[in-house]
Amino acid sequence: MDTEVCLHKDLTAAVIDAALTVHKNLGPGLLESVYEKCLAFELTERGYRVDAQKEIPLTYRGLRFESGFRADLIINGKVLVELKAVEVLLPIHQAQVITYLKLTRLTTALLINFNVSLLKQGIKRISL
Repeated sequence: MDTEVCLHKDLTAAVIDAALTVHKNLGPGLLESVYEKCLAFELTERGYRVDAQKEIPLTYRGLRFESGFRADLIINGKVLVELKAVEVLLPIHQAQVITYLKLTRLTTALLINFNVSLLKQGIKRISL
């Protein structure tokens, strides 16, 4: 268990480092989709497996629904990354990430808002 927790810490640290690189080069004020593409590129270049816009099905009472939910990025099949480019992160954004974690059965996520002056202020790590 400790190894997995450490792995997730290492993986989230790598994602944060890549996000800092993207933010340093682009700054705030662009569309979420731009940051998503650049972060996916940055992580892929660093050797990580990146699933972008991965569909998240919903199972309800034994029925599987293609619900239209999509994770922005899933890194190495372990860490979900939800990106925003908003004025301020709201509780609903965190609730969305928690729901995505439950539906994907993942335990670790990063909620990253690129629309900030200092990216550190826009990063929230969420674990179940």
